[in-house]
Amino acid sequence: MSSPTIEFVDQTLRDGQQSLWGLRMRAYQAADALPHLDRTGFRVVDLTGPGMFTVLLREFKDDPWASTDFLVRNLPGSVLRAGMRTTAVIGFAMAPDAIVDLWVRTLIKHGVTSFWIYDCLYDMPTMQRLAAVIHESGGQAVPAIMYGLTGVHDDAFFAARAKEMASWKGVETIYVEDAPGVLTPERARTLLPAIREATGSIPLELHCHASTGLAQHNYIEGIKAGFTILHTASRPMANGPSLPSTEGMLPILETMGCSHGLDVDRLAPVEENFVWAARDAGFEPGAPAEYDPRIYQHQLPGGMTGTLKNQLATHGMAHRLDEVLAEIPRVREELGHPIMATPFSQFVGIQAVLNVVTGDRYRLVPDEVVHYALEHYGPLAAPLDPDVQDRIHASDRAKKLADWVRPQPTIEEIRRKFPLGISDEELLLRYLTSDEEVDAMKKAGPIRTDPRRSANTIVQELTELIAEESSVTSLHVTRPGMEIRLGRRKDS
Repeated sequence: MSSPTIEFVDQTLRDGQQSLWGLRMRAYQAADALPHLDRTGFRVVDLTGPGMFTVLLREFKDDPWASTDFLVRNLPGSVLRAGMRTTAVIGFAMAPDAIVDLWVRTLIKHGVTSFWIYDCLYDMPTMQRLAAVIHESGGQAVPAIMYGLTGVHDDAFFAARAKEMASWKGVETIYVEDAPGVLTPERARTLLPAIREATGSIPLELHCHASTGLAQHNYIEGIKAGFTILHTASRPMANGPSLPSTEGMLPILETMGCSHGLDVDRLAPVEENFVWAARDAGFEPGAPAEYDPRIYQHQLPGGMTGTLKNQLATHGMAHRLDEVLAEIPRVREELGHPIMATPFSQFVGIQAVLNVVTGDRYRLVPDEVVHYALEHYGPLAAPLDPDVQDRIHASDRAKKLADWVRPQPTIEEIRRKFPLGISDEELLLRYLTSDEEVDAMKKAGPIRTDPRRSANTIVQELTELIAEESSVTSLHVTRPGMEIRLGRRKDS
């Protein structure tokens, strides 16, 4: 039997920067890497998602549609992907189908044609509806098996859902993700073959975060089980809470006798760009994570751990992080063992913080947790703890929300609430964020796409180079609109 050819999905621009930078990558910071990423030979480049739109708009006043267009324009040879939940776009609030569908069609119009879709409560009819919309709109739906280490999700559960997904019209690959990084090689040896057997011959993708340092080992088990598509990122955007590096996986494939179609000469320029980009953005390049066994209890996705630390510090409660991390597993079990990925990891984390801060567990319950307990997000994996269920259901808020149903206005009804003649792109931004944020974005003007450093930074870097290298006597740099000459005096 011949060894398999392994394909890659590049996560540098999306999950890599989401895990390490909190989605704070701007268009110009990726610019110099894009031609190399485009020609490396990736099966897919994962490009964007609702979270990136939110951060670009709110943090930088960058037009996320313009940013997407810049990236797409500079990746002309790549299949480009976005991720999304089945009933929401931006934020935790559930959106009507009309908005979800318009989001899909508008991204396809902008050149993003592949969509990985997920629902951590496995509301299969809702997920199938979205897969059909994507297919009918000319896109490619990639439904996801979101792994979680719980008391109710066994191998048979995941395999059965994967089998059903593989039967949906237009689905050509199935995607398996370990968002918190809690999959172990021991579990992978039973889980991944079970999914492979259940799905027949459809290609399978594997996406494991390196939070515990085991992701590459899980990829080895995945290859043995018949998975042929791996998710990786350029080394500065890899490792730790991110994905394994592309560079690090290649020697592993070689020793396993596997082939690949990547142009390895393209990897170094991409790495060089993101070493600079990390420095420009104020982040450290990715590094292997130290083993922390608490991950297997709290199961927080990597990006959320950093967010939780920042939020506690902002409120002067950084010293209570260990209490919150100890409370999270208890809340997760009491809420019926949800898979710890968006939005349920946030629900569990927020409830744990409230329980610790108030000292009276479940005295304060956010509306999102109430909706979850009332099964408005979908069928629960397991019943809530009886005492917790009684406390939530007995609250005044739960009584008010008991008969709530997800609003389903038509797109025409939604348009009537906004200025006449605005584009689909602007309608989506105004509906999903706010008029104030969109107005501020428009006032800010065009996004920055030029990767050139500021003049001050160039001078500083060149000065440091001359100081370090005694053999350098002069440097002359010429760029459009800029000329710099630096020299060393003979007596220096």
